[in-house]
Amino acid sequence: MIDFSLNIEKHPLEPFLPANARLLMLGSFPPQKKRWSMNFFYPNLQNDMWRIFGIIFFQNKDHFLTSEKKAFDKERIIDFLSQKGIALYDTASAVRRLQDNASDKFLEVIEQTDINLLLKQIPQCMAIVTTGQKATDIIREQITVREPAVGTYETFEFEDRIMRLYRMPSSSRAYPLALEKKSATYHLMFSELGFARK
Repeated sequence: MIDFSLNIEKHPLEPFLPANARLLMLGSFPPQKKRWSMNFFYPNLQNDMWRIFGIIFFQNKDHFLTSEKKAFDKERIIDFLSQKGIALYDTASAVRRLQDNASDKFLEVIEQTDINLLLKQIPQCMAIVTTGQKATDIIREQITVREPAVGTYETFEFEDRIMRLYRMPSSSRAYPLALEKKSATYHLMFSELGFARK
């Protein structure tokens, strides 16, 4: 039993698992609530995940921002993900922050997410994408798969499915790669999986 009096944070969101999901995106853990602009995944305005999606699918990095550009538009994001069949969650379901920030380096994972359980709930899923080293490491502790180089994938078997594990660059601005280059790497993955045009 986990003692939550020891500054341990339990994941504040439920897994987002549309029934038609063909791709499962897994980060490590959300930032602190004070950094949220919406009550959903990748909520920090300083994180570029939804700008990457905007560039790839709408040729507009601000597509998923609200009109005043001070928050991401949760409803628009959820509608898009549901239509496309993209599921979201994180590889840690309980953590302790060793410093007052969202860096993976200072996250102590207390409880891992059960990846097999997530995959059982989305039977059409054919690929997992991780958006950081910690998420990749946790998946590889649970699933037998080689570590992909950033921007590539390795295949693995889950029950009767042959699946791909993609390792993408982090959407955090702390990751030293320009937004356009990150978007190009994600675009290649989405086009290989049939979500976007080549």
